[in-house]
Amino acid sequence: MAMSNLYLKMSTKPTSKRLESMISQSNGWMNADVFSNGSLNNSPPFASNLQGAHSHLHSVSQKDTGGLLQVMQPASNPGSPPPSPPLASPIGQGGTSDPNWQALKPTVRERNAAMFNNDLMADIRFVVGSPGCTQVIPAHKYVLATGSSVFYAMFYGGLAECKEEIEVPDVEPSAFLILLKYLYCDEIQLEADTVLATLYVAKKYIVPHLARACVNYLETSLTAKNACLLLSQSRLFEEPELMQRCWEVIDAQAEMALKSEGFVDIDMSTLESVLSRETLNCKEMNLLEAALNWAAAECGRRDMEATPQNKRAMLGNALYLIRIPTMTLEEFANGAAQKGILTQQETIDIFFHFTANNKPSLQYPIKARAGLKSQICHRFQSCAYRSNQWRYRGRCDSIQFSVDRRIFVVGFGLYGSSNGAADYSVKIELKRLGRVLAENNNTFFSDGSSNTFHVYFDNPIQVEPETFYTASAVLDGGELSYFGQEGMSEVTVGQVTFQFQCSSESTNGTGVQGGQIPELIFYGPTHDEH
Repeated sequence: MAMSNLYLKMSTKPTSKRLESMISQSNGWMNADVFSNGSLNNSPPFASNLQGAHSHLHSVSQKDTGGLLQVMQPASNPGSPPPSPPLASPIGQGGTSDPNWQALKPTVRERNAAMFNNDLMADIRFVVGSPGCTQVIPAHKYVLATGSSVFYAMFYGGLAECKEEIEVPDVEPSAFLILLKYLYCDEIQLEADTVLATLYVAKKYIVPHLARACVNYLETSLTAKNACLLLSQSRLFEEPELMQRCWEVIDAQAEMALKSEGFVDIDMSTLESVLSRETLNCKEMNLLEAALNWAAAECGRRDMEATPQNKRAMLGNALYLIRIPTMTLEEFANGAAQKGILTQQETIDIFFHFTANNKPSLQYPIKARAGLKSQICHRFQSCAYRSNQWRYRGRCDSIQFSVDRRIFVVGFGLYGSSNGAADYSVKIELKRLGRVLAENNNTFFSDGSSNTFHVYFDNPIQVEPETFYTASAVLDGGELSYFGQEGMSEVTVGQVTFQFQCSSESTNGTGVQGGQIPELIFYGPTHDEH
């Protein structure tokens, strides 16, 4: 199954690096001794999916991503000269032009590092890169063979060939140099522009520590804006942990993920996985619009006009994964039915599904998605009210918290009036290091009981582990209120442990031991991920 060629970009710098690949159905392990022209004929499961494949490239204009990680397709000119090696240490620059250079490097590591990308004593050369953009990189068989079982088989296996040059057309020169830098120097130098290409080469030559570093780099860069494209890549690279992290973000922040620019560049298999996902936390109309945006982009990649008929053809059976009958009648009548994507008979049948007692059979699922179940962190063991003790005067109630696992904050639970029913308006905020991540102005009705009342942000906010965030609320309404008592500095909910500390922004008395904001509402892991 062919995948679109996807590229990683996290900075505003343009990139011309290529990552060409194709997924095959093969799952067998390689015989590491079998080579042809200095390259492996068979590979482990990952390499067998990617080796030697050059799938069709679609040009995508370079865009300023504002520092956000984004997988992009290449926009390079195949005829342009290759870039200069970023990590080279040639003779005269790496300290080996001195005939007594060894005496200046007291450790094995320093002497080994001096040989990195160095012609001195090199006994093999790699011609790396696609035709027209190649770079010749010298290397030393012994160093490579001690760091990679694939290189060992290539140079010292039973069917090893004595070649002076080995062509590696499917690898970026910059990524190959990062691999060699690690093998020679024990240094890992990852950059957003090259991390996916580096993951590819680390998998190709079975260097697991470097591959793990690449995956960790990608996980820390994961947001709703790049989760779908990284999901495509994690499927390609057979990285189940990265896939799980991507799904966590996509499930919790589905609307933002579906509206991201990169969503239209995912492959068909990933699109089908997203559309069939039971735990997506979004409206079905958002899924339909995202699918149509993807179909329009696919029409453009195939030089076709993006008519409703062509978009439907691009989606194929994936259209039937959208649960159109679970929309509201208004959403369907004013939205889905107006898109021109449904046949006349489908439109009539779905209208009958909404209105008739005798409902027609439909090809679309009629059961709504389960979505995500929110969890609640209760930080007080009890609550109370005392006359004239707790009042709202437009002051800020605030608390700081950290977690040990990535979560997505949905909103807060708040106390209301202790003096009869009352309406409240409230401004809630979530900050990190003084920067506002999300805010919302909301209202709620308090019935005068000690129950908490939930207020929500427009979208869930991703909260990373091991850093403090500030939750704040400014209420306006009935002054006398319930307040929390017997506060806890540490609370565990499911698989997530919360730590609380007082906030300097709190001007109305809220702290760890007592006060307002008794609950944090969030999406998070609910089971062990091993």
